[in-house]
Amino acid sequence: MNKYSKSQIMRGRLKFIIMSLIGIILFLVPISVTENGEKQTSLPVAYLAGLLKDLIGNAMPLIIVLIITISGMLSVLCSTVFKNKLKPDGLMYNAFNVKLVWLILRVLAVVFVWMTYLKMGTEVIYSEDTGGLVFESLLPTLVTVFFFAALFLPLLMEYGLLELLGPIFRPIMRPLFTLPGRSTVDNLASFIGDGTVGVLITSRQYEEGFYSRREATVIATTFSVVSLTFAIVVADTVHMQKHFFYFYLTVIIACLVCAFILPRIWPLKSIKDEYSKEVSEEMRTEKLPENKTALAHGFDMATETGIKAPGFKSFFGAGFKTVIDMWFVILPVVMSVGTLATIIATYTPLFAIIGKPFVPYLELLQIPEAAQASETILIGFADMFLPSILIEGVGNNITLFVVGALSITQLIYLSEVGGVILGSKIPVSIFRLFMIFLIRTIIALPIIALMAHLYFN
Repeated sequence: MNKYSKSQIMRGRLKFIIMSLIGIILFLVPISVTENGEKQTSLPVAYLAGLLKDLIGNAMPLIIVLIITISGMLSVLCSTVFKNKLKPDGLMYNAFNVKLVWLILRVLAVVFVWMTYLKMGTEVIYSEDTGGLVFESLLPTLVTVFFFAALFLPLLMEYGLLELLGPIFRPIMRPLFTLPGRSTVDNLASFIGDGTVGVLITSRQYEEGFYSRREATVIATTFSVVSLTFAIVVADTVHMQKHFFYFYLTVIIACLVCAFILPRIWPLKSIKDEYSKEVSEEMRTEKLPENKTALAHGFDMATETGIKAPGFKSFFGAGFKTVIDMWFVILPVVMSVGTLATIIATYTPLFAIIGKPFVPYLELLQIPEAAQASETILIGFADMFLPSILIEGVGNNITLFVVGALSITQLIYLSEVGGVILGSKIPVSIFRLFMIFLIRTIIALPIIALMAHLYFN
């Protein structure tokens, strides 16, 4: 800190404290709001999203159609004609230059969204139980929540909060989760920001030799939890918005238990501690500076981050860039994967069949409507939103709570986090991902069920 003047340090500390507090209030502090004459608990970000949704009104379907259509067109162009003409670190390259599978999904999304919007073609695609459900119930919420969440997430990510918390939690990471201390930042980035961000940080750390192959796989498959943004949307979909604090607390507890157990059992335990390249032992041990506590060191790091943090212009510029990225990258995948999965769920017995082995398990845990809940258990591997969509007809709070919380806790879904892991430098197969997904489900279910019974009974 000696390289900065006293005025710089003071400004850095004020920026860190004020901006981080605003972020905490927006994303983590419940507020009481009146909706339809009833008092309900919500989050400021969710409340703002609701206001924007009401303001947009009947224009929302057309906005969604335009977003998905533009995404499909740009993906086709950037993945073929302009592939070699784009800057590798540019927004167009990262958002629209995709592999064949993701390109097909985005093109399918364009087909599905127009068929649903115009009610054209087969009703199998656009019915209220399939494409219509995704288009009318889920996507409008995503558009508005993504807007405010992406815009304000830098308050939590870029002004020093992670740097403050990192050193404080480092001493417990190795004994509890068999991970190096620096992984705390990845894990917090996932919990507070987005699981894909955590995966990208982890992949880079593995490439640079700071994580072993086992450590990188453990972090990516155990801590890359979906963002608070997604958790809010899921809670809203399963009607748990007013119970959000307890809902998200349950997710955190279940994830931490999984993070403690999974690295100690197959298949994660069997992965070798191999490094992609050598770095000095001092870099891996992460010792604190002499005569400095973890809190003092964390506060100094947070202050330095505050000094370097972006101003308002850069802050909002980065926020709008994230909004565009989330709209044009995530919405098409949700539309295509969601429609395909709901078609399979509505018109075939596939999910009922593969979920049957879970019926006795759910009944043992005293989950009401176990047969219907069982159909949602494994579909989460395709997309995290699908269990919440498919369970929407159930009226029991315990069942809704369990299905919603489990879908977030399962973590590895191919439409985003799983796909990013497979596309990263971390060497892990789709079979290993599915086995980790399955074991996470088996471990997390009784924890979430217990929390649900304690809360609603």
